[in-house]
Amino acid sequence: MDTGKILEVFRYQYDCCPQYRRYADLLGVSPEGLTDISDIPFLPIRFFKQYDIISSADPSAVPQKIFYSSSTTGQIPSRHCVLDISLYEKSFLGGFRQFYGEPKDYVILALLPSYLEREGSSLVYMADRLIRESGRPESGYYLYDHDRLYNTLTELRRRGQRTLLLGVAFALLDFTEKYILEGTNDPWLTVMETGGMKGRREELSREELHRRLTEGFGLQAIHSEYGMCELLSQAYSKGDGVFRTPDSMRVVIRDINDPFRDAAPGERGIINIIDLANRNSCSFIETEDVGRAWPDGSFTVEGRLKGAERRGCNMLVE
Repeated sequence: MDTGKILEVFRYQYDCCPQYRRYADLLGVSPEGLTDISDIPFLPIRFFKQYDIISSADPSAVPQKIFYSSSTTGQIPSRHCVLDISLYEKSFLGGFRQFYGEPKDYVILALLPSYLEREGSSLVYMADRLIRESGRPESGYYLYDHDRLYNTLTELRRRGQRTLLLGVAFALLDFTEKYILEGTNDPWLTVMETGGMKGRREELSREELHRRLTEGFGLQAIHSEYGMCELLSQAYSKGDGVFRTPDSMRVVIRDINDPFRDAAPGERGIINIIDLANRNSCSFIETEDVGRAWPDGSFTVEGRLKGAERRGCNMLVE
């Protein structure tokens, strides 16, 4: 990822996003004299719960699409205003092609009941477009219809048709507790979990989740997608628990106790994301996830940040 491009985006968003500029000003950071991306502040993701984070030279700009995060009862969801939906489409299609090839080469099956049951899911928007790009009659959503999904997978296996099953964790587990797929230990099937029990089942570590799913689907590995409503890029893991980013995305790990110090390779810290596809929002996001980054640019995710764990700066713009 080009350093000059990152700095150019920071300057643009400092000038055109009032909340981000105020946050940077509170930290004493401005574009003047800033030459190193390590000095760029990452906006805490909770700002998306309180404000419309928009970067535009036109103060009257209206979003083409608004995405909302999933949230448990009583919580305020994040709200991501997308001025140009084509940037999201270009980002997720480019990322998919980078890691998996052309969508038209797959039958794409989606098992995303909790996302389909609410409005404004960026994951459903992505799945919709991938299903259309697939162009296969079997591609589509299966909601809670596990019988139909099983029959479809059985037929696709018989034909040796390359297939991607994209599913939320609890729904994939529900399916494997009802059905056992035989003879799937070959390259025709990729199962990708999107994380989250969404309050439907007990929370499991990714290792335990994948152990159960590999047994249930008869696969060597379960793939994972790492994305969120506040981003327009996604990272992918092909089963080793290590995520790799597309060209539009970079992960920076920062110290839990000092959010302005980059962690050393392999050191546990807060996951911060540079997402250049997020040009019209904020490209520098401090998540509430904990993980580690490695010298090759890959990263691992170890869970959510506990409230009592954070001891560093916790400023909010009022």
